[in-house]
Amino acid sequence: METQYKGNNRLILGIVSGVVTFWLFAQTMVNIVPAIQADLGISSGILGIAISLTSLFSGMFMVVAGGLADKHGRVKVTNIGMILSIIGSLCLVLANGPALLIIGRIIQGLSAACIMPATLALMKTYFDGAERQRALSFWSIGSWGGSGICSFFGGLVATYFGWRAIFIVSIVVAVIGLLLLKETPESKVEAVGEKKPFDVGGLITFVIAMLTFNVFISQGRTMGWTNPIILGLAVAFVISVLLFVNIEKRHANSFIDFSLFKNKAYSGATLSNFLLNASAGTMLVANTYVQVGRGFSSFQSGLLTIGYLVCVLSSIRLGEKALQKFGSRKPMVTGSFIATIGIALMAFTFVPGIIYNLLVFVGYALYGFGLGIYATPSTDTAISNAPADKIGSASGIYKMASSLGGAVGVALSSSLFNALGAQGNMEVAGSAGLILNVAFGTIALASILLTAPKATAQVEATE
Repeated sequence: METQYKGNNRLILGIVSGVVTFWLFAQTMVNIVPAIQADLGISSGILGIAISLTSLFSGMFMVVAGGLADKHGRVKVTNIGMILSIIGSLCLVLANGPALLIIGRIIQGLSAACIMPATLALMKTYFDGAERQRALSFWSIGSWGGSGICSFFGGLVATYFGWRAIFIVSIVVAVIGLLLLKETPESKVEAVGEKKPFDVGGLITFVIAMLTFNVFISQGRTMGWTNPIILGLAVAFVISVLLFVNIEKRHANSFIDFSLFKNKAYSGATLSNFLLNASAGTMLVANTYVQVGRGFSSFQSGLLTIGYLVCVLSSIRLGEKALQKFGSRKPMVTGSFIATIGIALMAFTFVPGIIYNLLVFVGYALYGFGLGIYATPSTDTAISNAPADKIGSASGIYKMASSLGGAVGVALSSSLFNALGAQGNMEVAGSAGLILNVAFGTIALASILLTAPKATAQVEATE
């Protein structure tokens, strides 16, 4: 019985192994763009699509996977995600052109869609109170910490071993995760009442909206904003959004359960999570700028992110303790503010030489420290305010916000940076791309101030 089983460190390590297959290994793409482009001879536009596809596909199918985890088993869906991660990484290892690269990135996205909501649901099921908050801190170390080390790790491996070695290591980690989860009992919601039909129309219109938006943003500059295909994509996006909203209002078993957003705390955590993940474009712009604009290697640009790595890993547990002492609002506000200041420092691309290098290093450190403080309070707020029978779906929506935020942020940042960079002024391109991410952080901060409850300490989170 799942009620008799209590989570342990083996379960946490297995879950974190699955989480890092996306946040660490799949996300290294933000720092190995020049290496892949030189090896495969792919255009920057196609490579930009490949970079954002993983986050895009994980976001599009996260809610579906969360619902399937609730219905068919959270351990089962997590294992499926691990297997997909292995297949996706293998495609990248074998890629000799755009086809396998794009297919592999899509499969990695589907893998993340399975792993993220299912593992969060396992955390809620098998851990309680302070133990759950501790477990969520390690989950956050895997996600936010993984994204912190990905730039340095990717640059190091790509420079000295070749970029394909990154995904060989990812395969090994996924296999370890499968082995660690082997003894975990299954957890799922017992079906009660009449079976409701799946919201196929909602899913299809949502996927069309996300795909058309992503291609519109990433290819608009290359093909021309007045190109009939680009204009057609814009029209398709608007129509699919309108159809999606109309379908969701009418469907008894809607693709996205909007009733979850009646909880103000859940809404605030999810919205700010989307916006702060949109600031992931910071890494793409900053790393590409110092490599293309200032002649850094992948490894050298990765070295600038060490402060991010150290600070995000060290501050996640601080965020957990702040949550228990002050509630979620204060650490979420503080973390968002510090992260935004960090991005702002990196936007001073006109500063010469070593001074700018210092600004980037300090900026990355503040960015990581802020995200680390924010991570656990936000995640705990989201899952602790979701009903037990909808935790998979609620986790799916929350993590969908992460992935779609990352996809949208990277697509917009990349498009802006490439458009301005094509005019020959890399300083303007880098600064504009980073200022866009400052805007994401600022809006995230405002959303927390407007929605996060002024709660007391949350050692025992509400169910």
